[in-house]
Amino acid sequence: MSDIQNDTSADKTAAAYKRLYETIRTLRAPGGCPWDREQTPLTMRRDLIEETFEAVDAVSTGDAAHAKEELGDVILNASMIAYMYEQQNDFSVAEALDELTDKLIRRHPHVFPQSEGMSEVTEKVTTGEQVLNQWDRIKENVEGRKSVKTILDEVPEGFPPLLRAYKLQKKAAKKGFDWQSIESVAAKVYEELEEVKEASQALQDAKSAGDTSGLQAASDGRNAPPARMSQAERAALHLEEEFGDLLFAVVNYMRHSGVDPETAMDRANRKFYRRFAYVEERMAKAGIPMDGDHLQDEDAFWNAAKKSGL
Repeated sequence: MSDIQNDTSADKTAAAYKRLYETIRTLRAPGGCPWDREQTPLTMRRDLIEETFEAVDAVSTGDAAHAKEELGDVILNASMIAYMYEQQNDFSVAEALDELTDKLIRRHPHVFPQSEGMSEVTEKVTTGEQVLNQWDRIKENVEGRKSVKTILDEVPEGFPPLLRAYKLQKKAAKKGFDWQSIESVAAKVYEELEEVKEASQALQDAKSAGDTSGLQAASDGRNAPPARMSQAERAALHLEEEFGDLLFAVVNYMRHSGVDPETAMDRANRKFYRRFAYVEERMAKAGIPMDGDHLQDEDAFWNAAKKSGL
């Protein structure tokens, strides 16, 4: 692509974003859309997350037209939230964009000679791994983002548990704390599954033995002091712990396999939604109640949904 074509594309992009920005301003202005005017950065959080997952799903399917639409929705939500902060005089949309661009230049000194991160260039960068290592040095030494206690502190506590497990494992791996083969990772999953089975059996045995009076309190987080816990309560907490270990091991297996757990889980959720909705629709049309007594019919419709590509 020529420099002239690059300039034309940049001009078109700038004009398109300006049009979007002006449209958002109109929606949020007096006399604009009542729903848009009612929203705040906090109320828009769920929309931003949902649109991001929908965009990831569109990219995963390789549907460019769908990806174009969904990525546009992500840009809209991010821009709308940024404009809300602008309305509150916290920062402007332009400041957010400039800060982002400055960060990109600072963290890519191998591309931009004027980068503030040039001091952290210790070798010729030719691989993605070298880029990430350099990126971390710039974050720590140029931007001053040093961990307080451990490298794991760099992973926000507010992340969803599945994502946080994945990020914690990646950080630990940077320090060399990682499995040396994917076979070992897979074996750990099966090991944890066996421990879940053992813990589940222990819970059933404890229930059969008698005292389950405080079991619900233990399972929903309102745990009794250890000295006052029944055997069943302790067994329930242990089963919860073992399930957590199993999930952590599965996330690790996914990481070693190059699979993002959040994306995979979202795709699984969407697939279940499509297939179950199909089963509901077909059962209703056939006049068959979904009451647990017609599982054979439900399985047949489920398999039909699978064969149809849902």
